Amino acid sequence: MNKKALLEACLFVSEKPLKLEKLSKILECSIEEVKNILEEMKEELRKKERGIELVETPEGFELRIKPEYREKVAKLAPLADLTDGMLRSLAIIVVKQPVKQSVLVKIQGNKAYGYVKLLEEKGLIKSEKFGRTKILRTTPEFERYFGKSTEEVKKILEEKIK
Repeated sequence: MNKKALLEACLFVSEKPLKLEKLSKILECSIEEVKNILEEMKEELRKKERGIELVETPEGFELRIKPEYREKVAKLAPLADLTDGMLRSLAIIVVKQPVKQSVLVKIQGNKAYGYVKLLEEKGLIKSEKFGRTKILRTTPEFERYFGKSTEEVKKILEEKIK
């Protein structure tokens, strides 16, 4: 089996970034070999004629649409990797930020804890301890992810709160 093709397939279907250790297990090879394949793939995707890029985030590796193409293809699968619950949580955070996690939980129920964790893993929000709760805010990655300013996205997401 072609390891680079398998790696590409893994990154394509995964809802979240994949860590080296996980990729190593799937490909049944060393972490060093995975790094080499990732670097080779990254170089291939850097070419101008490619529409996606390989990105390393604190959570792992993922394939993303290149920024110059995001706006053109956004209508085809807007926010496809975010569930409705995650979108509602994100909308509340964007509209009310900085917002206490306890407020979010009152609005959305206990599932909000899971949504916050997933949104943090995606790098879209950050949290900081505040007494017995947390304060939630969007991150610079939020604007890169949406390809728009926080204010522009706020208008789109306000609909999800209703």
